[in-house]
Amino acid sequence: MTLYPIIFYILAIVILVATALAITRRQPVHAVLYLIVAFLGTAALFFLLGAPFLAAFMVILYTGAIMVLFLFVIMLFQPSSGGLGLISEWGPATLLGVVFLAVAVAMVFKDPGSGIVLQGAVVDPRDFGHFLFDRYWLAIEIVSILLLVALVAIIQLAKRRAGSDAVEQRGTISNRVKEGHP
Repeated sequence: MTLYPIIFYILAIVILVATALAITRRQPVHAVLYLIVAFLGTAALFFLLGAPFLAAFMVILYTGAIMVLFLFVIMLFQPSSGGLGLISEWGPATLLGVVFLAVAVAMVFKDPGSGIVLQGAVVDPRDFGHFLFDRYWLAIEIVSILLLVALVAIIQLAKRRAGSDAVEQRGTISNRVKEGHP
């Protein structure tokens, strides 16, 4: 077995584990961070399969823009849980990070057995764009609308939550004033 299938299967395992961890985390911040690892693994997989434009697209658009935006929105509207967390929370993240780093290094550098640098097929971005938007334009539009609806829903839920917290605080303050406490 050559290095390509080994890297492919390791990346597939990293993507599956990161996605499973993103789904099972109770903390939304942790879930978003695991989803970012899954997107980076997907970008590495696209690069390995000969689509560097799509890999850059995944890193810049999904990982760099959308997920970081979701992370900021979640961190903005969720109260701080404090502390760095338990070792059990750091274990899976550290393991995934080490595996992902090893795979990235293996992709960049050469296979010691072959003596050559790994080179993938390169797809022209224009051809990829024509293929993607000629055949899958409806799916792309549906995904963009779903992401927009999810973002609006998160903002609305956070506003309602912040409004109910403000009402509770006003009630607590008025009760304290009535009781004679400052």
